[in-house]
Amino acid sequence: MVVSAAAMAVVTGAGSGSGVEAPGAGVGEGVGQGVSEHGPQQGPVEADVAHHGHVSLWGGRLAVRLSTGNHGPSDLAGATARLAFSEPPAAGQRLPAGCLWGGDRVVYCQSGPLRADGQDSEFRLDLRTVGDPAEVSMDITTVWNGGAEDLNPDNDKHHVLVPATGDLYIY
Repeated sequence: MVVSAAAMAVVTGAGSGSGVEAPGAGVGEGVGQGVSEHGPQQGPVEADVAHHGHVSLWGGRLAVRLSTGNHGPSDLAGATARLAFSEPPAAGQRLPAGCLWGGDRVVYCQSGPLRADGQDSEFRLDLRTVGDPAEVSMDITTVWNGGAEDLNPDNDKHHVLVPATGDLYIY
């Protein structure tokens, strides 16, 4: 279960060398808590995590820009997005800090702290695909948000079909 192990590494910060630590790991923050300027908020919080960006495919290259934001009302310690591709990216590629492989077709990216209506956390992935596919689909979902209640979950789930035109497909 490579995917489960990778998801746990992202969510809990488990495993030395994972390159990704859970927000607040080891300092009492985590599930069911947000962060404010007065310290951790106790109990369930409400926050609206949203993912936006664009993806492009051309000549066996897949470029992804992922922005993760929080429309509030509560601040969050962070959020983890799962990007799943219909075609596998080539093996052995490096990912930006905060991202890790969850299998041959899945990447997890964990934001830093997300203030309510504050600046988004952004990741840029430049991946090679196996072969030169005519199209790739990508699914984006939130797999961790610190236990916050999200009353608008539709803006953190996207399915994007990306033909190999080199055009930007915005989500």
